[in-house]
Amino acid sequence: MTTLSLAGTWRLRATDESSSLPVQVPGDVHSALLAAGRIPDPYYGMNEKAVQWVGEKDWTYERSFEVGAELLARRSVVLDIEHPDTFAAIAINGQAVGETANRFRRYRFEVRPLLKAGANTITATFRSAEKLALARGQALPYPVPHIFNEDGIGPSKRHFNLIRKTQCHGGWDWGISLMQIGFPSRVQLVGADQARIDYVGCDQRHEPGRCTVTVTAEAVAPVAGRAELSVRLGETTVRSSVELAAGSNRVSTQVVVDQPRLWWPNGHGEQPLYELEVRLGEAVCRKKLGLRTIEVLNRPDQWGTSLALRVNGVDVFAKGANWIPADALNARQTPERYDALLADAAAANMNIIRVWGGGQFEEDAFYEACDRLGLMIWHDFMFSCALYPADKAFLGEVRAELAHQLKRLRDHASIALWCGDNECVGAINWFKEAKANRDRYLLNYDRLSRVLAESVEEHDPARMFWPSSPCAGPGDFRDCWHDDGHGDMHFWSVWHESKDFEHYHTVKPRFCSEFGFQSYSSLATARSFCPDDQLNPTAPLFEHHQKNVGGNSRILETMARYFRMPLATADILYLSQLQQALAIRTAVEGWHRLRPRCMGTIYWQLNDVWPVASWASLEYDGSWKQLHHHARRFFAPLSVAAVPADGKPDEVELWVVNDRPAAAKAAVTVEVWGFDGTRHETLTLDAEVAAGSAHLLGSYPIARFCPTADDRTRRFLELNLAATVDGRQEGSRNQHYFARYKACELAKAVLTTSVSAGPGGSFRVRLEADRPALWAVAEVAGVPGRFDDNSVTVLPGRPLDLVFTPRTAATLDQVRQGLAVKHLRQTY
Repeated sequence: MTTLSLAGTWRLRATDESSSLPVQVPGDVHSALLAAGRIPDPYYGMNEKAVQWVGEKDWTYERSFEVGAELLARRSVVLDIEHPDTFAAIAINGQAVGETANRFRRYRFEVRPLLKAGANTITATFRSAEKLALARGQALPYPVPHIFNEDGIGPSKRHFNLIRKTQCHGGWDWGISLMQIGFPSRVQLVGADQARIDYVGCDQRHEPGRCTVTVTAEAVAPVAGRAELSVRLGETTVRSSVELAAGSNRVSTQVVVDQPRLWWPNGHGEQPLYELEVRLGEAVCRKKLGLRTIEVLNRPDQWGTSLALRVNGVDVFAKGANWIPADALNARQTPERYDALLADAAAANMNIIRVWGGGQFEEDAFYEACDRLGLMIWHDFMFSCALYPADKAFLGEVRAELAHQLKRLRDHASIALWCGDNECVGAINWFKEAKANRDRYLLNYDRLSRVLAESVEEHDPARMFWPSSPCAGPGDFRDCWHDDGHGDMHFWSVWHESKDFEHYHTVKPRFCSEFGFQSYSSLATARSFCPDDQLNPTAPLFEHHQKNVGGNSRILETMARYFRMPLATADILYLSQLQQALAIRTAVEGWHRLRPRCMGTIYWQLNDVWPVASWASLEYDGSWKQLHHHARRFFAPLSVAAVPADGKPDEVELWVVNDRPAAAKAAVTVEVWGFDGTRHETLTLDAEVAAGSAHLLGSYPIARFCPTADDRTRRFLELNLAATVDGRQEGSRNQHYFARYKACELAKAVLTTSVSAGPGGSFRVRLEADRPALWAVAEVAGVPGRFDDNSVTVLPGRPLDLVFTPRTAATLDQVRQGLAVKHLRQTY
């Protein structure tokens, strides 16, 4: 084949203007306007309001390109466009090629007759998706309702549910409203004489000591004829001669891999990926293939109906976070950004990412990173928090997008299941129109859901289709916001209903795929979007970066409930991130110990699309919030925790959880410390903890550790786990407090630091305290980077060494001068 990439610099102009400016492909209109100085930074202050006009206009892309004799000599040349955003009319040399209308499709147009030797011109005129959606809404025979963020910016962003475009482009309760336009992915010309491979799909059959892989290539041949099919998988190559018909073809062969090296989720083993090369005549397709089995267990049992993932015959407790697009600007959704965010997920001991249905099918680099890192994917289809049409044209678009995406993505070892939507079943009960005519909207939902299920059955039948999140499983659409015994649950009572953190212990979900608590950005991130005189949660510019209605009130009210109220903005931001971490820790530790009853916790959310107050554990710039550091500990393969005993408010249970696939010999040291630095008692507990299990060490009256009522505000537990697994030593650490933190009599601990150079450009930061310093957070001003641990409790006589790795080279003096450490007692 001959390929001519059309990536690079094009020219961009509004269709009602004559002047143009450079635009990159891949990229987007907003990024081009920002680079040219035509718009202000939309992430700063309230500039979001100043750039809304961009999405209201039509835009034209144009570039010239040279066509050589080799491409012109091909029988067929197609224009290959992946994920256009969204409604574009394409022309080459002034002649119409075709139109795009779906952000989630690939378009291939035959253009050989339109090309000429030498200079050629391609243009793409993008219509305003915002205006088109509004026009479709006005033409509806009856309402098809959806939610939209009531921030005063995007009322015209209604009816996004009527177009196949990233739903959060119109804003969300964590997202800026930026109507992306352009080519965010591949644009190229592909010429072929004999065949063009469109897709390659692999079916694996595992037997003891071997895996038989059936490799099927879908190809288009310009003319009929014979061709050689060659498949190389790892070190094995098979060849055969196949007959091709003019037009579409499916050709297959089998490859046997003896003693296959299996792909495992993060924390359960390695992620070997076999090189796969498929050649059909002159066409070639290359990818990497992980060999593994995966089952989704959804069965009746003594607790209700299960939801669990079984990989290579081993039940895996799913630990992860929800993924939203990597950035609000398409141009910034780079492979490097994917790699950084997903590597940070894996570093926090996550083994699963949920691709949320209000976002998008991601670029190849995302899925390749998940394969490498052992991050399983719960993958929603792109429907969220809305009702959707069920007319022939809409369902036709959905069939086309899923045919492409399922065949494109099905060979990724990381993808565990396909899910129909996010919260669309529940949405039937949200809107007055649906409540008044439930049958109509239920029928619409059923028609759409059937198309989704049929598409999976046709194009990826080996994977489970989970109809909606939350739901109890195929055919069971009970209320899984409140029914914790079946399937996956979304549990939002602590955030949206302002319940106490302890309310997480009132439910025992089988698998919780959404729960979360907001925090503010760090001070450094806040300074990236507002000036110092606006650094206050209720200042107008700061408040503009809070998109959840009532979000600030919930953060501050919760802070007053659990902590002594700080006065300084820096302390408020620190406490907001601490209480977020403690909320999610409360949930995960309470549910993780329930395995196998509960087999998954996926918190909302991993990342941000812009700097904002949100539920994310990673800030917009990739910095780790306190939650992410806590997640690394509470998602550890071996962990220890103290949780309130069910129905016994004066007792505490001590648990060890072993997610490893081998048994652990555990020794837990329980120390009773006073906030004044006195160590009152030490208790040692030994246990054999089976592979993939939670082990109750014992249930103890609080009076065992706190003889008087006042001791509950003066003492805490320090828990240390040392374990041996398969000859390896592992450990973890935790604390437990008997009273709300504002009631605790914390001593004014003095925390001292020292810094020394470490290997590979890193630095060792030693923390020492004269009395317990709770949740000490170290930061290095002016030197972007990451600590290997943070938000830690430092005990007297027990120095803690943290490793700081800067993103770029830094000197010892820079780190020493920029280092600052804050702990809880310093906030009041």
